[in-house]
Amino acid sequence: MNPIKVLVVDDSAFMRALIKDLLSDDERIQVIGVARNGLDAIEKVKVLKPDVVTMDVEMPIMDGIEALKRIMKETPLPVIMLSSTTIEGAKNTMLAMEYGAFDFIAKPSGSISLDLYKVKDELISRILEAKSVNMTQLTLMNQSHIEKKAPLANSFNASQATNQYKSNKTLVLLGTSTGGPRALERVLTRLPKDLAAPVLVVQHMPKGFTKSLAERLNSLCAIHVKEASNGEILQNGCAYIAPGGKHLELRKVGKAIVTELSTAPPVKGHRPSVDYLFISASKLGDYKKVVAIMTGMGSDGTEGLKRLKQSKDIFAIAESEKTAIIFGMPNSAIQAGCVDVIVDLDQIANQITKKVNEG
Repeated sequence: MNPIKVLVVDDSAFMRALIKDLLSDDERIQVIGVARNGLDAIEKVKVLKPDVVTMDVEMPIMDGIEALKRIMKETPLPVIMLSSTTIEGAKNTMLAMEYGAFDFIAKPSGSISLDLYKVKDELISRILEAKSVNMTQLTLMNQSHIEKKAPLANSFNASQATNQYKSNKTLVLLGTSTGGPRALERVLTRLPKDLAAPVLVVQHMPKGFTKSLAERLNSLCAIHVKEASNGEILQNGCAYIAPGGKHLELRKVGKAIVTELSTAPPVKGHRPSVDYLFISASKLGDYKKVVAIMTGMGSDGTEGLKRLKQSKDIFAIAESEKTAIIFGMPNSAIQAGCVDVIVDLDQIANQITKKVNEG
């Protein structure tokens, strides 16, 4: 098998050398070049024709966001962003995902991360995953990404909780990983403001980034979108995104369903874990569940779906291979026989709304 050819882009000579050394330890990867800024990266992508680019976000002359936009327009290929965990860094990372980045890795300790070795395995894993990326769909999503518009959810009011709770006997559960931020955007922006169910979301993402994801989605959606916090009573028309680094589970308190965040060990390497949320929801026997498994590597969500299927009243949706950036998670659920319908990404919201409205 030919090694995956990688171009490393970073304004720090130290970081370029460090990333190259870390990647060169794996015989499946070949670093074919380095670039010192975004403009340099654009030219070297054309000349060297790498399979994957690792891209720093903050660089002089041309930053990683602008370089990404140019690359995805002129010579599209999988780009993995290396991002700081600052608030600004997290916002820029979400912007990069919007403009077509395949995925991102959080630097452990700022722009010059002497301890980058801590995420070595994660970075190598992302690069290897890029072999399976659906570039046709990644490019199409980039060309048609939703422009940011005025917030639609400002009328959401906690005082509505009583009325919303009374009809709340349905839970919507979404699980996704690689390629997930834009997949979530396509689904959540299509859900109606008066959706008669709360939406629980697990997106594989490290601590510090899920809040920015929730804020960006909230500015685009008719429903309210927020990062989940501990002890919230679920409300219809609101999506709760599991915080990076914490599992999201549900428990019944009286007649209400309440969120609970946990730092229990990762499940199959993931925290938050889709399986963890689904297994938690499977214990709520008197609630209908509408579940969707979307793009992502691996099999997270399959075991949870099996548990949900043992309970009553569950409808499971899997994203199709045609539209999934990475078909691993949906395919695992399909192969396990846990899925009721397989649809393209743009049809998932319609399926959810239809099932929720059936009462």
